[in-house]
Amino acid sequence: MATRNDPLRNFRFRLEIDGISQASFSEVAIGETATDAVDYRDGTDPAHVRKLDGLTKYGNITLKWGVTDSQDLYNWHKAIVAGQISKNRKMVVISVMDETGTEKARFTVAEAWPMKYQLGGLNGKGNEVFLETLELVNEGIERVK
Repeated sequence: MATRNDPLRNFRFRLEIDGISQASFSEVAIGETATDAVDYRDGTDPAHVRKLDGLTKYGNITLKWGVTDSQDLYNWHKAIVAGQISKNRKMVVISVMDETGTEKARFTVAEAWPMKYQLGGLNGKGNEVFLETLELVNEGIERVK
């Protein structure tokens, strides 16, 4: 009998950022990776264009978590605002685990830095968690496992 190979669930994940220990994230959104198609035609070609590969663009990574007394990620964003991008690029690792907590998929995000920081809304009559959002740009997303 064949062994079942069930798909991974999207709610068991861990995120590691160089030098920053963040307890947990409620959401990690990974943007799409796309390679542009470039139309090209020589004068002697048939009456249609050829498709050549162009630049590859990596989508942003969006992180959401409940506000705590930790300011590590906010301070990372603050350093970028102060113009310290070159020394604050970081490697981000996103791990997806199975039901037993065993890592089954791993994505590395190269040269990431925060381009946007956002606080959630406050509401005197609400009962939701107060969220922070950090959007990271990057220079490559690779599945390594």
